[in-house]
Amino acid sequence: MAPIVSMTGIEKRFPGVHALKNVQFDLEAGEVHALMGENGAGKSTLMKILSGIYSRDGGDLQIEGRSVSPDSPRAAQDLGIGIIHQELSLMNDLTVAQNIFIGREPRKSFGRLDEAALNAQTAEIFAPMNLTLDPKAPVGSLTIARQQMVEIAKALSYRSKVLIMDEPTAALNEAEIAELFVIIRRLRAEGVGIVYISHKMDELKRIADRVTVMRDGEYVGTVDAIATPINQIIAMMVGREVKDDPLDVPDLSQAEIALEVRGLSRGREIHDVSFSVRKGEILGFAGLMGAGRTEVARAIFGADLRDAGDIRVHGQAVPIASPSDAVRAGIGYLSEDRKHFGLATGMSLRDNIALASMHRFTRRGGALNDDAMRDAAQGYIRQLGIRTPSDTQEVRLLSGGNQQKVVIAKWLLRDCDILIFDEPTRGIDVGAKSEIYKLLEELAAQGKTIIVISSELPEIMRLSHRIAVMCEGRLTGILQGGTETTQEDIMKLATQREAAMQPTGT
Repeated sequence: MAPIVSMTGIEKRFPGVHALKNVQFDLEAGEVHALMGENGAGKSTLMKILSGIYSRDGGDLQIEGRSVSPDSPRAAQDLGIGIIHQELSLMNDLTVAQNIFIGREPRKSFGRLDEAALNAQTAEIFAPMNLTLDPKAPVGSLTIARQQMVEIAKALSYRSKVLIMDEPTAALNEAEIAELFVIIRRLRAEGVGIVYISHKMDELKRIADRVTVMRDGEYVGTVDAIATPINQIIAMMVGREVKDDPLDVPDLSQAEIALEVRGLSRGREIHDVSFSVRKGEILGFAGLMGAGRTEVARAIFGADLRDAGDIRVHGQAVPIASPSDAVRAGIGYLSEDRKHFGLATGMSLRDNIALASMHRFTRRGGALNDDAMRDAAQGYIRQLGIRTPSDTQEVRLLSGGNQQKVVIAKWLLRDCDILIFDEPTRGIDVGAKSEIYKLLEELAAQGKTIIVISSELPEIMRLSHRIAVMCEGRLTGILQGGTETTQEDIMKLATQREAAMQPTGT
């Protein structure tokens, strides 16, 4: 029996770039086939050819043994191919139901929209997903994680034979990932073939049947997901062995307290949160979706106004009512949504790095010192290993990992003493992730104070000297990093709904 998808000898060129070189890939009905590789390896380009977004320059594409050439996403959908993009493609002003059935809305007589039927059909899709979302809610009011689940529901609504999932769990916590995997297993049992793109190596053993690895636009190999060690798959991806040294938790008990937060509250989101972080320390924030971790970070940074609470930087009370106040106090914030809140994607890499420090590059009369901006940008390109043709490259054309490095460079140039990283490796491949881990450790060793928010427990445990755990807007405990803490310890506090930790000095 022919595979449901067979791609052989696939070629794709863009101006100045040979993106895909003689690539092969196949997918059986009723399997989850993981497609792995570093950012820029060509995974998304290959899937965009399968889903009709790009046309191929060479090779053969077959669906159920028949050669096809989908020339649009709609043509691919007609062939039974659905895709969930890494970058969200929802319309914020429309409701959840309207987004899911855009262009396919049920109608009454005379073409009038049948809102009741639309919402009912949406609820039917949500039911097996165990997703408690109001079909009438505007998509713009949802968190990134909830928006991602709407994208998944939209793809499922087409009853696709082939479902491409590009980083579907990037913004999901463990509970939501578990729910998604239930859905994937059900689809697999029904004969749906699923292409699964992810940078989370631990997910391979949990959900994938086979793994195909790409590197630099070329096919490397296909292996059995269960039988193949993770280290072997990583070596295939990066062409080298990637090792993460065990966490070394320094003794910082005598170090200066750089940031102190007392009684922080905001509406129903944050309730009397108090903690402190010392110079040279990495404090991780863990918790389930809705725990309030990002809300705490935004309140500290002045992106959201707090109802109560005091913030002290190096022992001095600071009035933070806006992000500019926080930056003046030496606080930098890397948002979980870097494209909306961390980057000006239509501007160059050079301009983005300089954005938070324009006063340093402005001459008398308001003219910019382009030479100084170029030198600064090129210095961080070398220091952080940013892969780019030049410092004038538009940021939107960089991979996710390199975009994140640009945001980091922006705040390093500003020389912030306190850095808040919200989901710092979201959508980033394993090689770049390891580089960012080492960078954060180097910054801490240089005396920077770092807060890391992450939905990945292994990441929190890998990076954090201490781990602050939140549940429903409350700080329920602070754990020591290193081998003393387990994932079970964190999850116990993350589900401790009524508990609130008493303020502590460290």
